[in-house]
Amino acid sequence: MADKWEKDAVFNGCPIKDEGNYHLLYRALEQDATVDGQKIDLSTIGYAKSGDGIHFSSRKQLIKPEESWEKFGCEDPRVTKIDDKFLIFYTAISTFPPNSDSIKVAVAITRDFQKIEERHLVTPFNAKAMALFPDKINGKYAAILTVDTDKPPAKIAVAYFDKLEQLWDSAYWEKWQRSLDDNILPSLRTLDDHVELGAPPVKTADGWLIIYSYIKDYFTSDKIFSIEAALLDINNPLKLIGRSPSPLLIPEIDYETSGLIPDVVFPSGALIKNDELGVYYGASDNYCCLATCNLEDLLKSLRHLEYVSPQTIKTIAIFKKYSDNPIITPIPEHSWESRYTLNPAAIYEANKVHILYRAQGRYNTSVIGYAASLDGVHIEHKSSEPIYEPREKFEQKIYEDSFSGCEDPRLTRLDDKIYMCYTAYDGVNPTRVALTNILATDFVKNNWNWSTPILISPPGVNDKNACILSEKIKGKFVFLHRLKNSIWIDYVDDLDFKNNRWLQGDILFGPNEDSWDSEKIGIGPPPIKTRDGWLLIYHGLSKYDGRYRLGAALLEGDNPSNVIARLNYPILEPIENYEHDGLRPGTVFACGAVLKGDELFIYYGGADQYVCVASAKLDVLLDELEKSRF
Repeated sequence: MADKWEKDAVFNGCPIKDEGNYHLLYRALEQDATVDGQKIDLSTIGYAKSGDGIHFSSRKQLIKPEESWEKFGCEDPRVTKIDDKFLIFYTAISTFPPNSDSIKVAVAITRDFQKIEERHLVTPFNAKAMALFPDKINGKYAAILTVDTDKPPAKIAVAYFDKLEQLWDSAYWEKWQRSLDDNILPSLRTLDDHVELGAPPVKTADGWLIIYSYIKDYFTSDKIFSIEAALLDINNPLKLIGRSPSPLLIPEIDYETSGLIPDVVFPSGALIKNDELGVYYGASDNYCCLATCNLEDLLKSLRHLEYVSPQTIKTIAIFKKYSDNPIITPIPEHSWESRYTLNPAAIYEANKVHILYRAQGRYNTSVIGYAASLDGVHIEHKSSEPIYEPREKFEQKIYEDSFSGCEDPRLTRLDDKIYMCYTAYDGVNPTRVALTNILATDFVKNNWNWSTPILISPPGVNDKNACILSEKIKGKFVFLHRLKNSIWIDYVDDLDFKNNRWLQGDILFGPNEDSWDSEKIGIGPPPIKTRDGWLLIYHGLSKYDGRYRLGAALLEGDNPSNVIARLNYPILEPIENYEHDGLRPGTVFACGAVLKGDELFIYYGGADQYVCVASAKLDVLLDELEKSRF
């Protein structure tokens, strides 16, 4: 017969292996316990011992309420050994009924699981699910915890300490909380969901493995509990290497679907044994359970986000970066391009690749420079002065030294003219799309007789990443542009944009919520017409690691509003030093592409500082898109 303190439920077990023995801390529940004259369901923390990590005995109550800040319960322990001490973090409840102000993290310290030597309230704010990393990171103690669990959205975050005593130093935590945004590990896919750390971090050769609880549609009656995994950089656990694209475990078996709270699986511990990972979890808030998987298989799936798996090798084989990248770099002696050269447009005219690139100098004004190449990679000629500069008020700098000017050009040949869309910015007002044109005959002769630019996107709204298709569709000009976080398409009768006619249209497609392009997307080069439709190269920003990558999609030839294929992995990603060592590390951002024979050249900015080029066989890319048709 169960002891009174654990007679109604035992769940959310956290194991630790030490000197050949397995020690399990778990949450125990006594229903109808009396505390301060009130009948409550009282949680305390139990202990059990095992020789194999599966069969546990010698159960006893280890932690029960003693302090005012834990009077109404001690829940969900997580244990880590460091400096010959076992630190047991748990949720402490100080009021009944509990609220966000009375649910905090506490810690108990023991050396032998016989005697609790110290216990402290840790967080002065609402938090749960905290654990210490088992090794110091860069000479500091490190912890991972879930903040604002009871005043969502919940956030998994990381904290560092010079000494363990800082764990219960309220002044430390108040300072840490003020910079919370800098310490958050991205984990929520949508604000409709909920997340909590599960197991203490597990060290692997590939990084820190964390198992966590993910609850989809948390605020509805149809919430779905699941267990997921993520891999963090070994030296910087705020750097996410990868996360599981789908749940590792959901409630399916009877002991998971029926109990005190049905349909719950909640991870609380993890251990590596031989080549297997064992995940300890609570089922239906009633039982301590164990599930196992092959560790290497799991790590393989996590080494990159789903944007890279398992296509990575194939993706790299499609596009080859030029061995002598970057092809254009800042020139300190040129005041207009002394800092950054980036985000190049490109067009093939008169047997030559013409490259128009964004440049910035000491005053942070974006202008456009020019370079030409016969073979697409070697620069034969480069302008010594900008070939396009801010001319109109809407692109003139308002405040000294602010970023402003003419950004990120894109070129399209229509009839006898070359049109350039670019982002106009005065440093204060929202970015807008500007349009100018030049006779193709002047362009190839480098006679830079540009028309007066006009604004074509609405005021008061950030709009950028725009281009015109190189053919009319059903008698209309077709524009692509970016509003908010998506690519939009619009059809217009003419290019005058008079009488407050602005680009609008419809969303062509948006970010993939849980992929490499999860934060926002925008077009790269203007789409290229191919045998299979319009090839659209686009950039995507990941909300998981903050990197810009390039992807590919295919639009129907006579109806470009119809997306007929889209790769689920990137075709180009930042790997090289010149894509990381610059103004914006981790960036590849394309504005130009040229087809020379069967070879597709993509011109892109590396790290917002350099002009680079990569190439691939067009048919190889189209064949890949064919496999991804909707």
